Amino acid sequence: MQFTRPFQELSKNDVHLAGGKGASLGEMTQAGIPVPPGFVVLRDAFDRFLIETELKAEVEAQLDKVNYEDVASVERASRVLHDLIHDARFPKDLEEEILISFAALDSEFVAVRSSATAEDSSTASWAGELESYLNTTEKNLLGNVKKCWASLFTPRAIVYRMEKGMRETHVSVAVVVQKMIQSDVAGIAFTVHPVTKDHDQMIIEACWGLGEFIVGGVVTPDSYIVSKKTNGIIENYTSEQDTMLIRGEHGNATVDVPLDKREAPKLNAKQIESIGSICIAIEKHYGFPCDIEWAMQSGEFYIVQSRPITTL
Repeated sequence: MQFTRPFQELSKNDVHLAGGKGASLGEMTQAGIPVPPGFVVLRDAFDRFLIETELKAEVEAQLDKVNYEDVASVERASRVLHDLIHDARFPKDLEEEILISFAALDSEFVAVRSSATAEDSSTASWAGELESYLNTTEKNLLGNVKKCWASLFTPRAIVYRMEKGMRETHVSVAVVVQKMIQSDVAGIAFTVHPVTKDHDQMIIEACWGLGEFIVGGVVTPDSYIVSKKTNGIIENYTSEQDTMLIRGEHGNATVDVPLDKREAPKLNAKQIESIGSICIAIEKHYGFPCDIEWAMQSGEFYIVQSRPITTL
């Protein structure tokens, strides 16, 4: 049985195997969207890990004991499940398959992201509920895959699953392993204006460094309103940015933005047009409004995630 699959062998029809994130990256890769290469550790790998390590029954037992009205009860179950997954041994052949797929990427650093198989559906969006690990190396790859599996049982994910009426639903998690883009500028885009709901306008946001600072709300990004009909800039706002996230010697590092960049626009007009064109192409391919994460390294744009906008 195959437990990993490269993006080019996945499509939007593979959410049950690769999760929402993994299936979307495969779909965009096949559509010719500039996606950094990668592979997905399929949900079958996690399911098999739970069975072989005899954790499946323990997981159910712990979740059955949770009192969702009691924060301490939720946190206790989360800690127990985290420790059990962390301490369990990886099946040897599964470990080897993941490392072979990693070697084929020929990339020293990768991003490792959770991809729930119930993710990004019309009824439940797991965005922000599960974990991601940037600048992962071969040395900590398997450990970070386990951490992604364990993030299915963070306190917020346990509660979220209950709130969405999915306690009895089989929710599993795949793991995306993708070549790391060391972005000079990164950001997000909404292909429909999220405030006015105007379908003829999109919003692009940008920050210096890695995009986690926008996703996590650490910095106020530049914001560009773009016409989807002309791809022209309707309005732009430049935000001062003092710190940014980059790859440091020992993982991610927060550093000061150089003085000459702090008040400078993150993207010029041509670059805004370029990323705007890619985002419009993604929306056209899917046929629905998209929430997109992108990164720019050495002037080249890459798409690292796309999902439906669930708030419209």
